[in-house]
Amino acid sequence: MSASLPSEQAPGLAALTEHSNRRAPSYAAYLAKRLLQFVAVVFIGMNVTYVITHFTPIDPVEQTISAATSFGSTSPEAIATMREALRALYGTSDGVLTQYLRFWQRVVVGDFGPSLSAFPTPVSVLVGRALPWTAGLLVVSTMLSWTLGNLLGGLAGYYRRNLGLKLAGILAMAVHPIPYYITGFVLLILFGYVWPVLPISDAYDQGMRPAFTWPFLRSLVLHGILPVTSLVMAGLGGWFMGMRSLVSNIVTEDYTVYAELAGVKPRTILTSYVMRNALAPQVTALAMSLGAIFNGAIITEQVFGYPGVGSLLVSAVHAGDYSLVIGVTTVSIVAVSAAVLVVDLLHPLLDPRVRAG
Repeated sequence: MSASLPSEQAPGLAALTEHSNRRAPSYAAYLAKRLLQFVAVVFIGMNVTYVITHFTPIDPVEQTISAATSFGSTSPEAIATMREALRALYGTSDGVLTQYLRFWQRVVVGDFGPSLSAFPTPVSVLVGRALPWTAGLLVVSTMLSWTLGNLLGGLAGYYRRNLGLKLAGILAMAVHPIPYYITGFVLLILFGYVWPVLPISDAYDQGMRPAFTWPFLRSLVLHGILPVTSLVMAGLGGWFMGMRSLVSNIVTEDYTVYAELAGVKPRTILTSYVMRNALAPQVTALAMSLGAIFNGAIITEQVFGYPGVGSLLVSAVHAGDYSLVIGVTTVSIVAVSAAVLVVDLLHPLLDPRVRAG
């Protein structure tokens, strides 16, 4: 029997090897397809941003001259010289094609030129200062809302008679349709004025310098509670209802019913049979929702005066600083598209039922 064992196992091993060999190029094709989609999304998004900013009725050069001459009288000759110098600096006097080609040359090297509203600070420096705040806000709020929503939704779908989970479902459905800014304003009024226990603006106390110390970290956490909570409350309901619906369908599947009849522990059924199979669609939904989450972060930052990319973008639009607008939107498009790409590439690896191809 021991001599015949390898020959009996050979077909299975050969089939497994053939399946692995087929799956590798299949995933490579899937990767190439998703990379092409990523490049296409970034290219189209950046072109739309360029067209919108360059066809705006606000002339950034005239806006800068107006701001520079608002505090005193300036001779017409000086204004003309300033206008000529600014147009030469920002290239607005060149042709449309020349401006477009110069734009892509700067994008490739990550150089968006100096900011018009914060001259001569480069746009890349301003974006680099603001991006970590938005990234931290998005990562924390997204992970909290996605994890809590899926966990509570999975439990509610499996333990359908639990009164506490039913109440959580009612609250989630009640809060979910409320826009980000309404949730933010309610939290701001409640914990900033009615019961003033939390800071309502900035990312840390004024006068402090960012450092890895307990006072700064404590201030950082306290200032981030309200913005993070507003984003979590707005996104929690969607994940809860989606997961509960998925789990409610999976518990009626034959393999789940068979596991229950076979005496498998309920905890094992919940984690290994139900939640694991229901998470795959939620991973896909996470990739699709990242853009909306970023939009919510922009609104939330404006409500709470958080020094992120959203606040920087709003101030750049008001100032007519199209260099800064292009820099912020370009970085945002690339960051969100890259996050979607990563989640999309992980999906076939997390769920073996998905055919990568």
